Amino acid sequence: MDDFGLWDVFVSMIWFMLLLAWFSLLIRVLADVFRDRTLGGAAKAMWTLLIVVIPWLGVLLYIVVRGDSMNERNHQAFLENQERMRAYMGSSAGANVSDELRGLTELRDSGVLTPEEYEQAKAKILA
Repeated sequence: MDDFGLWDVFVSMIWFMLLLAWFSLLIRVLADVFRDRTLGGAAKAMWTLLIVVIPWLGVLLYIVVRGDSMNERNHQAFLENQERMRAYMGSSAGANVSDELRGLTELRDSGVLTPEEYEQAKAKILA
């Protein structure tokens, strides 16, 4: 154990962080498989089996094949949670109009919202 130096500690920490990142990705992909309402039971079972039996290949295939729809479901879930939070907090406790418009502009500039979606959301906020 005397030959385990500082460099070995750093390398071990990097491998540990990569392992944690891998588990996080694995959990996110499995959660998306079961959250997707467009997949039938057999398709969910096959994706789960592929991910569990051949984890690296299964997760990478899922991200390549269904990554775009995974992103859309995450975005939709975010919007639904945000709307529920606004409804729970009430309109008086929500952010002011300028903060909401600033947030919409950031979403549009980052490519999350299309210009049409931005205009619809902006009209809803200003109404």
